[in-house]
Amino acid sequence: MNETVQTAPAAAPVAVEATVATTEQPVQGAEAQQPQQGGLGGMLIPMLLLFGVFYFMMIRPQQRKEKERQKMISELRAGKRVVFAGGLIGTIAEAKEQTFIIELCPGTKVEVARAAVSSVVEEAQPAK
Repeated sequence: MNETVQTAPAAAPVAVEATVATTEQPVQGAEAQQPQQGGLGGMLIPMLLLFGVFYFMMIRPQQRKEKERQKMISELRAGKRVVFAGGLIGTIAEAKEQTFIIELCPGTKVEVARAAVSSVVEEAQPAK
């Protein structure tokens, strides 16, 4: 069993020349020396608009709520029931400059910072 295998001779590499047609004209004079500008201005305007949207949608309403909360805390007097950031509910027994003395239950008094007050508990109307 004598078999001979014939292979085709390897093809010679073909050189392909590619030409690219350009439509640009060579620029001469002062125009050739100036780089393209507008990159910073093109980015700055959208960034300023985005900051403006964030300010009016997020920052300003939060500042308004904080101002209302500070006003509410400054108007608190003895006898008001309040809720604290930790969830405690108590009645103000005494108001000091920086703190409140809170009565959590009869005979249990705690001193708490004014900033810890989160809201005032509204007294429910008795059922008729």
